[in-house]
Amino acid sequence: MAYISMGEAHRRITDYLNNYSDAIATQNGPLLRRLLSFSSNNPKLLSVADALNIFQDVSRLIRQSHETLVPLLRALQCYKLGQLVDSYNSYEKFANAFIQEFRNWESAWALEALYIVAYEIRIIAERADRELASNGKTPDKLKAAGSFLMKVFGVLAGKGPKRVGALHVTCQLFKIYFKLGTVHLCRSVIRSIETARIFDFEEFPPRDKVTYMYYTGRLEVFNENFLAADEKLSYALAHCHPDHAANIRMILKYLIPVKLSIGILPGELLLQKYNLLEYRDVVLALRRGDLRLLRCALQEHEDRFLRSGVYLVLEKLELQVYRRLLKKIYTIQKQKDPSKAHQVKLDIIVKALKWLQIHMDLDEVECIVAILIHKNLIKGYFAHKSKVVVLSKQDPFPKLMGKPVGL
Repeated sequence: MAYISMGEAHRRITDYLNNYSDAIATQNGPLLRRLLSFSSNNPKLLSVADALNIFQDVSRLIRQSHETLVPLLRALQCYKLGQLVDSYNSYEKFANAFIQEFRNWESAWALEALYIVAYEIRIIAERADRELASNGKTPDKLKAAGSFLMKVFGVLAGKGPKRVGALHVTCQLFKIYFKLGTVHLCRSVIRSIETARIFDFEEFPPRDKVTYMYYTGRLEVFNENFLAADEKLSYALAHCHPDHAANIRMILKYLIPVKLSIGILPGELLLQKYNLLEYRDVVLALRRGDLRLLRCALQEHEDRFLRSGVYLVLEKLELQVYRRLLKKIYTIQKQKDPSKAHQVKLDIIVKALKWLQIHMDLDEVECIVAILIHKNLIKGYFAHKSKVVVLSKQDPFPKLMGKPVGL
């Protein structure tokens, strides 16, 4: 850090305080937002932090009407010094005071500033928790940030122009709950958004609607409600800005397994464009009816699929692979002898699986085929004495019609 004189430190701090006062007096939301955004590493903010290390007695510069700025400046100083737990504690103290002021402002001019407070408290909490964990202490700041944001949600969940900010805060809460593994806490907020008469989903900003649908879509994947997941994630994809490739990739990471589960396969170009090649062999296995390839793909990318929470979804695609294998056998038989194509010996299926290095006996194969029939993935019945599955002559392999398939 370059040398800073006492006079220069005084000037930087005074300028910051004056800018804050001006932002409030003139209701300048963008300026107020910039003054509260620590994690942006704005050079001007960092220069104020350096000044705070020189000019220790800041409280005497602050007018009584702006005493809430004392913890804000303390948070900024600690943030620059890397003292993230202290920074979080001070920022939360400021944030609580800011919410009280925000509540008293009649218009929604400070919504963007409130958004940055909600964002910053989450980011600083995450970093503070890492600091606590590295020192052998229990990380608890992100949980505290969640409690604070619930208070913010309560402030916004009322009539008036401020209510459009409720979805943004909800999305910050989702990020906290997913990070902490407490996704069940999302339900109460979702109920408030989707059932409260004061909210009209279409009046929320597009970016917040996309984020909301992304996270609620992931929740539906978690709960194996694939049709609902498809609807929500497809909405997020359709309304995501086309230039935001990273966000599109995040949505597709969950939408692709959902689409696969209802029988819709993505093209190779899509996988390449968004660098989702971990799904390439999964898709190829479904096209070929290659059970070995599916299992190898799941094993190769197991860690990635588990972290995403889609491993179990992909594992359940085995039934579709069996169905595809049986359809290939049927097609080959139809070319050789159309009159007997619908009669598939279980022994042939056993041999096909053996060729794929999948070893099953007749009873195991019969069980799999029985499940396919039960789930209406194929139409037919068993001739038990001859160990043959007799496929329907009319539409033996009905289309999935967008219905999820599971074990």
